[in-house]
Amino acid sequence: MKYLVRDKIFAIGEDYWIEDEQGRHAFLVDGKALRLRDTLELKDPDGKVLITLRQKMFSLRDAMTVERDERPLATIRRKRLSLLRNHFRVTLVDGTELDVSGRILDREFTVEYEGELLAHISRQWFHVRETYAVNVVREDADAALLVAVAVCVIRMAERERGDD
Repeated sequence: MKYLVRDKIFAIGEDYWIEDEQGRHAFLVDGKALRLRDTLELKDPDGKVLITLRQKMFSLRDAMTVERDERPLATIRRKRLSLLRNHFRVTLVDGTELDVSGRILDREFTVEYEGELLAHISRQWFHVRETYAVNVVREDADAALLVAVAVCVIRMAERERGDD
């Protein structure tokens, strides 16, 4: 299933819809303004919070936490010692690790678990420059988590580059 994201610099307090392939609203990204730390909520079309992304306050390296139902689900960090491409690691609370790698700022990257492709993020499917897709490859994958990971690593890479 592909989810379409209208690309923009993600500013605090900015809300936008992510659509499915049929153009229906699938997720709302709700940027929370006036918070001490960077916070985003991924909501379903009815407004229910599915995933909360928060910047970690006291971390040596830039990191964001992923929460579901106000409980920690994962931590996202830039992978150390990665020279050629952008790499992020998503560490779930159960110890499972997802690898995010590719050209993050170009919106051309993948999310994998033990070498198995879970999602492919790309602009190549669109002629409109400001749009990219999060293609969730596995039907049993957590689409909300994978969309949240894509949004989060792009935000972290842009902040690191100084776009925020």
